[in-house]
Amino acid sequence: MKEWDVIAEDFDATRRSPWEECTDFIEGIRGICLDIGCGNGRHLIPASEKCSIAVGLDFSIKMLEMAKRNIMEKGIENVILIGGDARRLPFPDNFFDGILFIASLHNIRRRKERIQSLSEVRRVLKQNSRVIISVWAKWQDRWRRHFLLHPFGGDIYVPWKRGVKVMRFYHLYSMGELKRDVKKAGLRIEKAWSVKKASKKYPDNLFVIAKK
Repeated sequence: MKEWDVIAEDFDATRRSPWEECTDFIEGIRGICLDIGCGNGRHLIPASEKCSIAVGLDFSIKMLEMAKRNIMEKGIENVILIGGDARRLPFPDNFFDGILFIASLHNIRRRKERIQSLSEVRRVLKQNSRVIISVWAKWQDRWRRHFLLHPFGGDIYVPWKRGVKVMRFYHLYSMGELKRDVKKAGLRIEKAWSVKKASKKYPDNLFVIAKK
């Protein structure tokens, strides 16, 4: 995960605005919430306005430094930042009233470990609480030709070209695969949809809201 430390400054400069899908989800949370793979904290800031405590977890220490800086600039005091691994969440069972797992699941290399991270989400969620999950879509404009030639794969390396060139691992999902993994972890899917963030023709991001 060293690559995320390398690009943290540039990531922060280009990823400032929270996604509408996430702010809509946050509107329905009260109590304690968790943002897994919180990056520079762009979703922690709106979460802090609705939740009594907003917890941000990330594997990259540099990303957490960006989050800390952004949160301090806003004068926010109810955010806790923790360095940790999505596959082994350092929290007790039935602890969170809501979880965001945005654009992070797809950076875990093996399917077994991706399902393990989703099982961890289920473990730390309170009963009847919800999680919103997003991943990159396999059939998006940018990678569609690649996966038409290699239809049984999903793993790619994506270059970060701003400032310094760094290759980042992604597992791109079809909607069917995402649903299967979420269900395999024991979560109940309430809603699933796809959106275009950068693509013009085919959706490039998939979302699921699931309940324990």
